[in-house]
Amino acid sequence: MRPWIVWATGLLAYIVAVLDRTTLGVSGLPAAERFAAGPGLLSVFVVLQVVVYAGAQVPAGLLLDRYGSRALIVAGATLMAAGQLILAVTESLPLAIAARAVVGLGDAVTFISVLRLVPRWFAPRKIPLVTQLTGICGQLGQVLSAVPFLALLSASGWTAAYSSAAAFGALVVVLVAALVRNAPDGVAVTAETMGVRETIASVKTVWLRPGTRLGFFTHMGTQFSVTVFALMWGVPYLTVAQGLSAGMAGTLLTISVVAAICAGVVIGIVTGRLPHRRSRLVLGIIATNAAAWTVVLALPGRAPLWLLVVLIVVISVGGPGSMVGFDFARTFNPSSTLGTAQGMVNMGGFVASLVLMQAMGLILQAAGGLSFDSFRLAWTLQYAVWALAVVGILITRRKARRLLALQDDRMLLEGIDR
Repeated sequence: MRPWIVWATGLLAYIVAVLDRTTLGVSGLPAAERFAAGPGLLSVFVVLQVVVYAGAQVPAGLLLDRYGSRALIVAGATLMAAGQLILAVTESLPLAIAARAVVGLGDAVTFISVLRLVPRWFAPRKIPLVTQLTGICGQLGQVLSAVPFLALLSASGWTAAYSSAAAFGALVVVLVAALVRNAPDGVAVTAETMGVRETIASVKTVWLRPGTRLGFFTHMGTQFSVTVFALMWGVPYLTVAQGLSAGMAGTLLTISVVAAICAGVVIGIVTGRLPHRRSRLVLGIIATNAAAWTVVLALPGRAPLWLLVVLIVVISVGGPGSMVGFDFARTFNPSSTLGTAQGMVNMGGFVASLVLMQAMGLILQAAGGLSFDSFRLAWTLQYAVWALAVVGILITRRKARRLLALQDDRMLLEGIDR
């Protein structure tokens, strides 16, 4: 029972992190009024958060390896609560942007810290499924921002809503400090203090492990499409290019969450029972993503609703599919550097998403604004990312398999020697 209590408390911290991550997305119009900002400035909030999140992954991983999950989750929740409290009381745009960066920094350390708890507290066979459950249950934070947070924002105003989010974060700090431990009693968790040179060497060593890079390209190829769709360009595409109402676009995003939850459970079970088939599963997810987009983009006009539903469901599988990347990191890295490896893996999808969001914006602007034709051209940029990810997966998979074969041969020889 204790492992589930520890995990559930960490999961609550991640749910709150997702809540804090998405609050600004559901309060765009009030934010524009409060800070007297147009759409261009408001987009800075989204881009800044992704930049901070992606850029902080390796430092967060190093800190995680040094100080453990409990300290990092508490620090992350504290940062997010502070950022949300500043947003609640300020009317200054520069200060609000800085506060959003603080929220992004706290968010950056939370997810990989919660993931780090899973192999410490659960048996190896359960790890893939619990990892998937962590990712998909964390999306409940998006539901919290879309329903109770938005309702409070509408009923009581900006300050009350964001202050409540900050209070929720403070509650998480207390619960994590009281209930979470880095490992079960009696399991030693030690970390050496390293200087700058040793730290750089450690980062290089972790990156050069083929399993780390396999996880990086896995995360990149599976996650970016649904992330870009959900964070920035999905709703404009559905409403402007495909002619759907805002309500119908919201319904499709809800379907996306449901599809991700269902797919996550299946992927967790499959990867737990068939660990040697994980890369094939990932390549299959990437192929179906590319195929679904190809069908939609090849149409000369708007797609029928059923096809858009299929597209949403297919790309949503990429979210839980990206979690396989963390499983690769766990398989090919020792516990002492697992946090660094997971941080590197987590960069894959978010760096690709950031680049694609910006590149699509430039294409849309160069093509004359938001339209069916400009969106169709902009979405084709995805194929370059898929190609890079697939090549990276195939190369690093071969190297990882060769490394495993060498390790198996060494263990066999040692057994014979004994």
